[in-house]
Amino acid sequence: MPKAWQDGQALMWRGEGETIRVEAYGPDVLRVRGVPAGAFSDEPFALLDPLPAEPVITITDEQISIRNGLLEATLGAKKGELTFRRTDTGELLLAEKPIDALRPQREYRCLSDGDLRRLSVRFDAYAGEKLFGLGQHPNGTLDQKHQVIDLAQYNTDVVIPFLLSSRGYGLLWNNPSQGRVEMTEFQTRWVSDGSYQVDYLVLTAPGPAGLLERYTALTGRSPMLPEWAAGFWQCKLRYHSQEQVRQIVRKHVQELGLPMSVMVLDYFHWTKMGEYKFDESRWPDPEGLVQELAELGVKLVVSVWPTVSRVSEVFQPMSDQGLLLRTNSGVLSTTFAADTGFVGRPYQCIYDPSNPDARAFVWSRIREGYYQRGVKAFWLDACEPEMHPPHYDNLRYHAGPGVAVSSQFPKWHQQTFYEGLRGEGEPDGEILTLGRSAWAGSQRYAAAVWSGDIPSTFDSLRRQVRAGLNLMLCGIPWWTTDIGGFNGGVQADEGFRELLIRWFQYGVFCPLFRLHGIRKHEHPWGFDMANWTGGDNEVWSYGEQAFGILREQLFLRERLRPYVMEQMKRASESGLPPMRPVWFDFPQDASAWTVEDEFLFGPDILVAPVTEAGAASREVYLPAGATWTDAWTGEAHPGGQTLTAAAPLERIPVYLRDGADLPIRG
Repeated sequence: MPKAWQDGQALMWRGEGETIRVEAYGPDVLRVRGVPAGAFSDEPFALLDPLPAEPVITITDEQISIRNGLLEATLGAKKGELTFRRTDTGELLLAEKPIDALRPQREYRCLSDGDLRRLSVRFDAYAGEKLFGLGQHPNGTLDQKHQVIDLAQYNTDVVIPFLLSSRGYGLLWNNPSQGRVEMTEFQTRWVSDGSYQVDYLVLTAPGPAGLLERYTALTGRSPMLPEWAAGFWQCKLRYHSQEQVRQIVRKHVQELGLPMSVMVLDYFHWTKMGEYKFDESRWPDPEGLVQELAELGVKLVVSVWPTVSRVSEVFQPMSDQGLLLRTNSGVLSTTFAADTGFVGRPYQCIYDPSNPDARAFVWSRIREGYYQRGVKAFWLDACEPEMHPPHYDNLRYHAGPGVAVSSQFPKWHQQTFYEGLRGEGEPDGEILTLGRSAWAGSQRYAAAVWSGDIPSTFDSLRRQVRAGLNLMLCGIPWWTTDIGGFNGGVQADEGFRELLIRWFQYGVFCPLFRLHGIRKHEHPWGFDMANWTGGDNEVWSYGEQAFGILREQLFLRERLRPYVMEQMKRASESGLPPMRPVWFDFPQDASAWTVEDEFLFGPDILVAPVTEAGAASREVYLPAGATWTDAWTGEAHPGGQTLTAAAPLERIPVYLRDGADLPIRG
């Protein structure tokens, strides 16, 4: 017969060869773990230590339950299926769902690798429920209902296994393994391809803001965004020499008088992959460059990859000390990546950031090659990690089998730099890395994310709007895209100029504001990458009309920087995302839950990007419960209506909430 008992702050249940532990993990939060045999793992994965809670556990013939603030979980006495309700209203939030009498809601299948199991958990589906979050996925939809999302990191796909439901709950799948989540009309099913135990958390709170506050209390919050990071970032693929960078920055800042906060050096400023130092034939005085840019108000950020060339000076010591990733067969894992040490695209190895010794070794090289020369901010490219093919389940980490732990790679990599910088005495509020991926909890390592190597198309721009909002709902408040898209774009093409302008206007209202991309359609792979530099990608590179519009957008962002920093302070203190769907602040407005192509930037600015070629107007929904003032005309409109807003090429629709006094027009 099944048995239930109390163990401190946890409710325990055993039956059908399975043991379940449901414990209070903080106010209004319950953590569920399940094993078919053996002990529970206490590995925290995404989690910080539990917060104080005062659960009430009931075990009677009529009821087996644990009540924790606003959340109560009840266990079925025979199968142990869990049902979650709000305690203040009795409202059903979600429930595990047995398929039939023979197949339970939680399934475990043994694998050949020790205690690893392929496991899954099924939950019931509900009519009208909308599901958001899960990281950043360019699938073109904000509501992830009806989607199947792979739980694996790829370029442009960032996995953070946290769902926020329109029914008023959040669910964190506390599991970094490969797998998927299926959100169908029939069920929501989480699948792990290799884990030791079921591990998920359910939380509730008053409203979406409360859910993000609860979630970030569990997984951590970003420190304060550095002031320098709130301005304009200049970047392209790629600047090839110190003199070229000096000329670009001088023209932008001194000659044209334009604001710039960051200049980014993309790859091949180094000697060989993994040596983490400047190629002094092209960068003879990095300290002088850092100092000169600083005097112009510009921070230098450099690209760093987690890859190691076999002909680099660090390869042999890293291999000998076991600091490189290997496959399940024991050979070194490899990826294709061009390097100045080879012709073409050779194989590179990848370091193992789950190994503290590997993190320390890499930081020691970063410290010597960059930090001691004045570079203190880093662009962590290809940190999924990039592999061809991306068989992450074939990796063998210091922390365990790749199938079980690989989604954490970007977070470990970000930890390398955060802990390294903190160890040098750099304070929170001055540390930032920009990465191509992340996992739950990455934000506590001062990690920003950009949306990867996306195409230069209007369709891609449409997808970025939705992808960024979903990432914002997963606790990472620092996000951006390659303005103009990464792949493609010809400077003289009028269609691309229009796209770049519209993307730039959208970028003004993103947490980070960064121009980047390959221009001219020249594709470098297979050529002499060490000497190849992409087409010009500065704001003056696209003709007089475009330059005039981009110039005004630069100054608009500069005027908004105090407002941006206010939102970053809120994010750091409470987990409130600076960029969020309109329903986030207006959850009582049913129509707001259907809006996918506009967003709030902070509480006071409603932004409606233009994502159609040739458009000179677009429809905008103004949420009910506020008065909205057209930031360009000053005309006020009551909320709860859709209107057609003018969108000439020089501007996108922007509305201010309840008379907010912000310097949109200067």
